[in-house]
Amino acid sequence: MKPKTGSENSESADGASADVRRPVSLEDADALDAFVADANAALVEFYTDGCGLCASMEPVLGNVARELDIAAALVNPRDDPPLVERFDVRSVPLFVLFVDGEPVARRAEGFVPGDDLAAWISEHVP
Repeated sequence: MKPKTGSENSESADGASADVRRPVSLEDADALDAFVADANAALVEFYTDGCGLCASMEPVLGNVARELDIAAALVNPRDDPPLVERFDVRSVPLFVLFVDGEPVARRAEGFVPGDDLAAWISEHVP
C-alpha cells in the first residue's frame, strides 16, 4: 500500500469531494486519534505490508466510505506497536468503526465485500 497524498483527499471550494478520494494513510496513534476525533464516523483498516487481502480491501474501503460519506483511513500497527495491544489486533485486515471518536465496532474476517461492509457500518452509525 502506498502512502496517500493530501491532494487525493482534497475538497473543492464548495466542499464537494474531489473525483479521487482515497483512504488516508495514518502514521501512528496520534494521527489515528486526531483523524477519528475530527470525524462524526470513521472507518479505519489496520493492515500490514505484504498482506494481499489488506491491499485488496483498500479500494473497497474507499468506495464504501464515499458511498456512505464517512471518513476512511489505513494504519499499519507495526509502525506504532502499542496500537496492536490497544486495539487487540490479532489478524489483518481489521476494520474498526469509530463514531464520535470512540470505537463502536470491529470486524476481522478477511476480505469483506463492499455491500457487506456498508451494511455493517450502517448498523452502527446513527
